[in-house]
Amino acid sequence: MKSTATHRNSPEFGASGRVAGRHFLQIPGPTNVPDRVLRAIGVPTIDHRSPAFAELGKRAIQGLQWVLNSSAPVVIYPGSGTGAWEAALVNSLSPGDAVLMFETGHFANLWRSMASRLGLKPEILGGDWRTGIDAGRIGERLKKDMDRLIKAVCVVHNETSTGCASRIDDVRRAIDDAGHPALLLVDTISSLGSIDYRHDEWGVDVTVGCSQKGLMLPPGLSFNAVSEKALAASASATLPRSYWAWDEMLKMNGAGYFPYTPSTNLLYGLVEAIDMLREEGLEAVFARHSRHAAATRCAIEAWGLEILCKNPSQYSDALTAVLMPEGHSADEFRRIVRERFDMSLGSGLSKLADRVFRIGHLGDLNDLTLAGTLAGVEMGLALASVPHRPGGAQAALGYLASANVA
Repeated sequence: MKSTATHRNSPEFGASGRVAGRHFLQIPGPTNVPDRVLRAIGVPTIDHRSPAFAELGKRAIQGLQWVLNSSAPVVIYPGSGTGAWEAALVNSLSPGDAVLMFETGHFANLWRSMASRLGLKPEILGGDWRTGIDAGRIGERLKKDMDRLIKAVCVVHNETSTGCASRIDDVRRAIDDAGHPALLLVDTISSLGSIDYRHDEWGVDVTVGCSQKGLMLPPGLSFNAVSEKALAASASATLPRSYWAWDEMLKMNGAGYFPYTPSTNLLYGLVEAIDMLREEGLEAVFARHSRHAAATRCAIEAWGLEILCKNPSQYSDALTAVLMPEGHSADEFRRIVRERFDMSLGSGLSKLADRVFRIGHLGDLNDLTLAGTLAGVEMGLALASVPHRPGGAQAALGYLASANVA
């Protein structure tokens, strides 16, 4: 009897039968999950009140502290990055509080929308979606806040919709130079485990993260790292919270437990993924991401296409967004690549819809996987009749070969 099961990877199964080989998932997250992590997740579920689970819980929390370069408490939730956004806001702020945000792109705007829905008063410093944060503008605004009405500065470290990364240490310096007491809340959803990040050193009060990008896991885990200052603010914050409450979590986390049922098997995967990062070394992980990002940009420049991010100092090492030439559809190009080469590329979001495609080069990625990705993009450009110069994939190969020798 013919199996009715779908192919393990290809979303196109059924159009022309089984697709051979692996699906190239080159969106900026969720990313490819390594076999080691899949095997770890696949172990039998254990009692989440047992001594064995307590050891697992402690390892997960301590592992995230290592990735974050932090000794601060880390609260892990069964949830998405959006949940971790909400947890950061509701635990540290009160209704009507003003929060200062910077418009780096789609996800910064979504966080602003959430703040409004929660009863906060977000003020956003407008951006062009082609650059990262201008820390000077944040500092200038805070200096004008003589009554200290702004209670938090909320920023995105790596804007997934645009491929622009920002200097969080510059934001911290701007807050300090203004002498302002605002909390600093930072979204690291698409940067943690791929781009250097230092919660303690950069004076971050709440770090927001999740599992499915640089941490190489499926979606389903999110977390907050919380400074002493943020914990103190939480004691007097009055936004409603229950599921997302830090205090209930922290009461039990010290012993390795959780106040409600955790994502047990994902925690096994998290511990395994962090073991993999330890084995490679964070500096080597960041260098690998930097090398792959540079190779991708070599290909784009050789094709004669335009990188969305305008400031080279803000190029993301996790993904690159590419502008389509006028009159050409990014979504049609992505459709051709998906159907012909079984590869998924990231779409343009909100006002960038159909104008850009995004190449994810983060997570468990090596040189040959990136080479295949860029070859698929180049073939897709030709099939979609997108004006370009050939040879971009070859330019990337040349860069990768020379970078590895160096």
